[in-house]
Amino acid sequence: MITTDATPWLALLHQLPAKPPYLRVKIWRRLQAIGAVPLKNAVHVLPRSEESAAAFHSLMAEILDNGGDATLVEVRLLAGQSDGDVRALFDAARRADYEEITQLARRLLETGPPGGTDIARLQKRLEDVGRLDFFNASGRQQAEAALLELDQRRFQHPDVSRTHPAVGTEPLDLAKKTWVTRSGVHVDRIACAWLIRRFIDQNARFKFVDGRHYDPADGELRFDMADAEFTHEGDRCSFETLLLRAGLANDPALVAIGEVIHDLDIGDGRFGRPEAPGLGAILAGVCASTDDDLQRIAMASDALNQFYSFFSSRRTDR
Repeated sequence: MITTDATPWLALLHQLPAKPPYLRVKIWRRLQAIGAVPLKNAVHVLPRSEESAAAFHSLMAEILDNGGDATLVEVRLLAGQSDGDVRALFDAARRADYEEITQLARRLLETGPPGGTDIARLQKRLEDVGRLDFFNASGRQQAEAALLELDQRRFQHPDVSRTHPAVGTEPLDLAKKTWVTRSGVHVDRIACAWLIRRFIDQNARFKFVDGRHYDPADGELRFDMADAEFTHEGDRCSFETLLLRAGLANDPALVAIGEVIHDLDIGDGRFGRPEAPGLGAILAGVCASTDDDLQRIAMASDALNQFYSFFSSRRTDR
């Protein structure tokens, strides 16, 4: 006997007429605009919600008005592709969008003082992508950091140095805190949580929130999220920022792990660590196996401990 929970997906099945030829491109663009991903050529899905249903109904009306055929169904995956596989399709699409925004922002940084119109256009693009980011895909933090630097550069005198602000040398009180981050943890957030529990406070508590903005209560510190105490700074990922500001950057093994996390999270190939694909595959497997954030951190911690032992034994020689 098969028991079912609430159906997680809506699927649009459609067939378009041969003419007019531009209709196929138009419908494809509409599907892209609402964030739908393809399971098959003529089957596109969205997470089940009132907003998704409204978007698909509007698209169906356009298809039918142009002589096509369309059906909207609720879908529960039983074999073949899993829910995790479909979520990965959404995450991959949004990561590509965030990477595009980051690269465009970096090009503007390289070509000179940016104009307000260029920044506003990218900020609008980031907002649009964020509305379609149903599962908190990685990449948003670096896109936000690039746009923040772009906005700051707008008001900077051309002769001002491009170096990042110096990290404070005052010791930080990081013990007995509750550490807050976005739910749906991925590479950078998982690594930060491991670093906190292993080297900063073994009794640290974690809190996962759905929003991208969060006002901390007393005793709470935020990481890898908007306005966080520890997040992307300049070209550093959150793990690298935490490493520096917690006074742990004198440990070569941790620095090496920071380079791996940077390559995986930011994807700019800055360090070219050969270990990055291996750790990336491990973390992807962890995230595919569970949606529970604490379980993801616990499972990934074993692998990160092994990487730490590996780099410590090698003294990080390449």
